Amino acid sequence: MSGPDGTNAAPRATRVHVITMGCAKNLVDSEKLMAQLRLGNVEITPTLEEAEVAVVNTCGFIAAAREESIDMIIDTVRRKAGGGLRRVYAMGCLTERYREEIIGEIPELDGVFGSNDLPGVLQALGADYRTELLGERLLTTPSHTAYLKVSEGCDHPCSFCAIPLMRGGHRSRPAAEILDEAARLAGRGVRELVVIGQDTTAYGLDLEGRRTIAPLLRRLGDLPGIEWVRLMYAYPAQFPEDVADALAEHPHLCRYLDLPVQHASDTVLRSMRRGITRRATLELLDALRRRVPGIALRTTLIVGYPAETERAFEELLDFVRDVRFDRLGVFTYSQEEGTAAHPLGDPVPAAEKLERQRRVLELQGRISLERNEALVGTTVRVLVDRREDGAWMGRTERDAPEIDHEVVLHAGRPLQAGEFCGARVVDALEHELVATVIE
Repeated sequence: MSGPDGTNAAPRATRVHVITMGCAKNLVDSEKLMAQLRLGNVEITPTLEEAEVAVVNTCGFIAAAREESIDMIIDTVRRKAGGGLRRVYAMGCLTERYREEIIGEIPELDGVFGSNDLPGVLQALGADYRTELLGERLLTTPSHTAYLKVSEGCDHPCSFCAIPLMRGGHRSRPAAEILDEAARLAGRGVRELVVIGQDTTAYGLDLEGRRTIAPLLRRLGDLPGIEWVRLMYAYPAQFPEDVADALAEHPHLCRYLDLPVQHASDTVLRSMRRGITRRATLELLDALRRRVPGIALRTTLIVGYPAETERAFEELLDFVRDVRFDRLGVFTYSQEEGTAAHPLGDPVPAAEKLERQRRVLELQGRISLERNEALVGTTVRVLVDRREDGAWMGRTERDAPEIDHEVVLHAGRPLQAGEFCGARVVDALEHELVATVIE
C-alpha cells in the first residue's frame, strides 16, 4: 500500500533496471540516476529479466508518448504481479504532471515521483543522494557520444506545449558544473557532446541576465579530447547572433543547428505564441547560412494545429520547398490539457493530420535525396558509430545521433567505434550515404 506521497518504504534494492521513455533529456536523467545507484553499490541490470526492481522514467510530451509510458508501466506491474519483479517505480514528465491520477489508477506501483525528484527515487531504492556525484553518468549511448544537458525547463508561452507544466521554468546549470561534467565525459573517451535543454539558446539568462550559450559552446569545444560539439533545441525567437560566430569560427563546433520552427504561417505562428513571424524566420535562416558556410539546418514542424487551415498548410509546404532544410521532422498536433491552445479544440481530423504529415515528409524526402546526391564524389569526415550487418555505420558533422542520416562505410582495414576517418561518397539514398574509407 502506498503512503500519502505515493511511495512505499522498502529495503535496499540490489538489482535495478531503468527504462527510459521519450527524449534525450530523459535519458540524461536516467543516466544520472543509474550512476548514483551504481556508486551506491546497487547493481544496474541491462535487461528487465535480470532485475528485481524496475524504474520507468516516463514521457508526457504528447498523447502518443503518454500512452507508450502508461503501457510500459502496466507491463512492468503485470510482471511484478507474476513474480518477475519485487517492486516497480515510475518517475519523469508524465508522473510530474499526472502524479495523483497515476497513484490512484495504478496502485500496484510502489512509488511515483516527478521529473525533478532524483533524491526521492534514490531514497525509495535505499540509496543515498550524493551531491558530489552530480556530474557522474552511467552512459547508455555509444561510449564516444554523450548528451549534455545545460538547462532545465522553459519560459516560452508556446500555446501547444505542456513542457513548462512538467519541467517548470527555465533554469540554467552553472557553467562550472557543466564543464566539469563534460571534462569527465571526455576523460572517459567521449568525443562528441550533444548539447540539449528545453531551450538551449536561453542559457545564461537567469544566471547573468544575458544569453551565454555561445561562450559556453566555445569552452566545451576547447576541452581536450572533444572533437564535436553539437547544439540542439535552439529557439528561433531572439536567437543570439554570437552563436553563429561561434559555429563559424571554432573548429570543434559542428556546423549544424537544430532550430525547431514549428510552422511558417503567420496566422498559425501567432496562435502558437512563437514570438516570431515567417519573414523573421526566413531572415534568420538566411543569415545562418550566410554566416556559417556549409551549415546543416535541422527543424521540427507541427501539422494539424487548430489554426492550420488548408491555406496555412500550403504556406508551410511552400516554406519547406523554399528553405530546403537539411534535416526535418514532423509531429501531428496533440491537444494538451492546461495549454493555451486547449480551448481551441482539435478540429483537424486525425486522418487529415497524418495526410499532411505524409505530404511534408514526402517533399522533404525529395529534398534530402537531392542534397545527398550532390555529395557523391566528395570527401567527408565521418565518426564511426558501430558495426551492423557486416558494415560499419557512421555519421558526418551534419548528422545528430539517432535522428539524422547515417553513412555506410566500406573499408579496407578494421575500423573502431569512436574513430574519425575520411571517406569518399560513392552513392546516396534519401537518408543514407555510402562511402569508401580513404584514410
